[in-house]
Amino acid sequence: MKAQAVKTGHRMAPMADQAKVATAQRIEDARYWAAPRLDAAAHGFEDQVAPKVSRMLTAAAKRIDPKPSRSRRWPTMVLLTGLAVGAIGYMAYRRNAQQWTEHMKDSASDASRWVSEKADRSAQSADRMASNVQNKTDQASRNMP
Repeated sequence: MKAQAVKTGHRMAPMADQAKVATAQRIEDARYWAAPRLDAAAHGFEDQVAPKVSRMLTAAAKRIDPKPSRSRRWPTMVLLTGLAVGAIGYMAYRRNAQQWTEHMKDSASDASRWVSEKADRSAQSADRMASNVQNKTDQASRNMP
């Protein structure tokens, strides 16, 4: 009986390892799923929000201009404003991409830590169960005449 309990304990250890591997694979799958969606969202921001901000700044510049003149300087102002907004948008995009990368690194390490703790708890549970089986077999062998 004791040998059987030890065998059972040894059989439980690979199950904990398999759970760890499966969890790591699911985390990687989630990252593959999320990356293109985040990239699409960033491009959507560039295509939708940046032009609206540029138009808003151009309209504000026209409103505060003290003497509206019919000069050829306004295309230059629009160009410079557009470049400024584009630069700001690009910096925001890069900052958010960097933050996302750092967040994903943290998430991966958290997930790895969680998987490791889960595997440790599973191993401890298997050890307790093996110990209980061993105690019961010892008790049963003592009760036998």
